[in-house]
Amino acid sequence: MGYLTTHILDTTKGIAAAGVTIRLYKHSSDGQRQLIHSTVSNNDGRCDQPLLQDAHFKAAVYELEFGIDAYFAKQDSAQDNNQNNQTVLPSFLNTVVIRFGINDENAHYHIPLLVSPYSYSTYRGS
Repeated sequence: MGYLTTHILDTTKGIAAAGVTIRLYKHSSDGQRQLIHSTVSNNDGRCDQPLLQDAHFKAAVYELEFGIDAYFAKQDSAQDNNQNNQTVLPSFLNTVVIRFGINDENAHYHIPLLVSPYSYSTYRGS
């Protein structure tokens, strides 16, 4: 059986992005989505277990949501201990959403996310 993994890299600092909330949704044929897994990235920017595996790993359309705004807000507050914010402004990137399809139930699908506060990229990794 195949399985799904991810890896998040903070390209601003050149480090793994730890503490990012990740949600995995499955899309039904009528366009509805169902939350099937939620986790947080570890210190290596990965998940401790595959996001999807075994009998749950089925051909379908899925969506990964990454809570990038909270990750960078935490990074900013760690650097700026003298915050006298009058107003908290929204970040440019909020939730990064990657919608993708699985068509080979025996393959390893790896979806890396390379992210900065102002951009991101992804690809099908190995």
